[in-house]
Amino acid sequence: MDLEVGDKVSLIIGTETHLGFTVLIDESFEGLLYRNEIFEELKENQRIAGYVKNIREDGKIDVSLQPQGFRNAIELDTEKVIEAIYDHDGFLALTDKSDPEDIKKELRMSKKAFKRAIGSLYKQKQIVIGEEGLTLVKE
Repeated sequence: MDLEVGDKVSLIIGTETHLGFTVLIDESFEGLLYRNEIFEELKENQRIAGYVKNIREDGKIDVSLQPQGFRNAIELDTEKVIEAIYDHDGFLALTDKSDPEDIKKELRMSKKAFKRAIGSLYKQKQIVIGEEGLTLVKE
């Protein structure tokens, strides 16, 4: 097996189980995508990019739809938030107090990831966090 944790891989979604979805990795290996890693609707036989999260001692492979590692994940999440703010004309009606389901529906990320992303954007002075939502800082 020439896979390593963090590798970007091609996934084909398989059957749904009580844990998540079985997946075929790079058309060669079987793996598992856990429910808590899924922030979008998936269909059987759907092709999607993923990342190797863990290779267990028994040879089974866990995958994620987000890259592994704090820096990679935050960069992707901050890009998603910025794009969403642009798409909503400079204001996004979500805050750190928003319902996790609203965040998941709008941005396809967890509330934890959202809070990390907006914290990073706020520190970089790219957004203002208001009572009603996020506003892009004009340059």
